[in-house]
Amino acid sequence: MKIEDMTGLEVLQAMALGELPRASITITIPMTFVKIEAGSVLFHAFADDSHLNPMGGVHGGFAATVLDSVTGCAVHTMLNAGVGYGTIDLNIKMIRPVPKNEKLIAEGKVINLSKSLGISEGTLKSLNGKLLATATATCMIIK
Repeated sequence: MKIEDMTGLEVLQAMALGELPRASITITIPMTFVKIEAGSVLFHAFADDSHLNPMGGVHGGFAATVLDSVTGCAVHTMLNAGVGYGTIDLNIKMIRPVPKNEKLIAEGKVINLSKSLGISEGTLKSLNGKLLATATATCMIIK
């Protein structure tokens, strides 16, 4: 099956199974799929020494990228074959510093999907459940 004939859910599931190449951002910002369902995704993410700001902490862009990914992928799971999306608004709240060299849990869920917009929310947490950052996103649906 060609990628343009696959639903968003099928594309992401094929990536998770290694049947399609992963998005290259998952190498720059280490992220792996854990769960993919219609309307929601769960990733593991990992910040290391390559993600630090000048003060030695994990750069806020790490959390922003992970949250953009899970909110966008959640919307992607709801799209028909041949339909794409693009983030047009991403609102992030940084709650705690992101630890380095620890596996993190990122989750995205669709709040609403219309013909032209997908709205989703995301969280980034430590393995022990501490909330590190949250986000809401608005994605334009591209036909």
